[in-house]
Amino acid sequence: MVEYIDILRNIIISFMITLILGPILIPMLKKLKIGQSVRDDGPQSHLKKSGTPTMGGLIIFIALVITILTSGMFNRDMLVLLLSTFGFGLIGFIDDYIKVVKRRSLGLRAYQKLIGQVLLATMLAIYQLSTSVLGTKLIIPFLSNQYLDLGILYVPFIAFVVVGTVNSVNLTDGLDGLASGVTLIVLSFFALVALNLGMVSISIFSTTLAGACLGFLIHNVYPAKIFMGDTGSMALGGAVSAIAILLNLPLLIPIVGGIYFIEALSVIIQVISFKTTGKRVFLMSPLHHHFEQKGWKEIKVVAVFWTVTVILSLIGLISLS
Repeated sequence: MVEYIDILRNIIISFMITLILGPILIPMLKKLKIGQSVRDDGPQSHLKKSGTPTMGGLIIFIALVITILTSGMFNRDMLVLLLSTFGFGLIGFIDDYIKVVKRRSLGLRAYQKLIGQVLLATMLAIYQLSTSVLGTKLIIPFLSNQYLDLGILYVPFIAFVVVGTVNSVNLTDGLDGLASGVTLIVLSFFALVALNLGMVSISIFSTTLAGACLGFLIHNVYPAKIFMGDTGSMALGGAVSAIAILLNLPLLIPIVGGIYFIEALSVIIQVISFKTTGKRVFLMSPLHHHFEQKGWKEIKVVAVFWTVTVILSLIGLISLS
C-alpha cells in the first residue's frame, strides 16, 4: 500500500512542478530569444511555429529531479536512471544551445552526438551486466520463462538498443505533444511492469517522469507554447531505454515503443530509397510528416499515434502475462 501512495504522490508533485514552471520559464526563453528554427523543407504549416520557445525539456528534468530527491526513496537504480536521463539530456542540451543560442543551425556534428551516446550507452550496459542476476540474458516477450543469452554480444547489443531508442525518440519529437504523449504512455507501461516485478524504485521513477510529461503536455499540446527540444527528447529516450535495460526488457522497446521504431525506420527507408533509386517512399519523413502531407491535421496524427501506443502497450502486457 505504501508504494501506491508514494507513486501517486510523486505523480502529483512532478505534474504540479511542471505545470508551475511552464509559465515561469516560457517568458524567460522568449526574452532570451531561445526559439525553435523550423526547417524550410518541412511542412509549410509548421513555418508559423518558428520562434516558439524550445529547450523545454529542462522543465521536465527539473521536475523529475526535485520530486525524486524529495521523495525519501532514493537508491542505486534511481541514481542510474537519473544519470542516464541527465547524460543524454546534456548531449541534447549542448546540441540545442549551439543551434539556438550560438545560431549554428547544424548544432553538434552527428559523429559528436554518436560518440557521446555510445559512451553513455556502453556504461549503462556494463552496469546492468555487472549487477543483474540474469547476467547476459534478456527476457523474451511472449515466451514465459524463456531467455535470450547474448553472451559477449550483450554490451554491444544493449548499446545499440539505447542509442537507437534515444535517436528514435528524438525523431518522434516533430509534432505538438507527440513525443511527450507517446512517452507518457510508454513510461506508464514500464511503471506497471516494474511494480508487478517488485522493482518499486523503477516504478516510482517511471511514474514520476510520466507525471512530469503529463504536466509538460499542458504547455506542449497543440498549439504548443513550448517545445522540449533535443534537451527533452534525448533525455526521455535515455530514461525509457535505461528503464527497459534495468528491467531486462529491451526486446519490448520495439513493441511498446513501436511509434519510435516506425518513425526511425521511415527515415532509414526514405534515405536508402532516395540514394539508391532517386525516389521517395514517403511524401516526407519521419512518418508523422507523411500523414500531414496526406492531408491529416496535426492533432489527428498525434491522437492516432497516441492510440496506437496504447494498443501496443496492451500487447506488451499480454506478451509478459
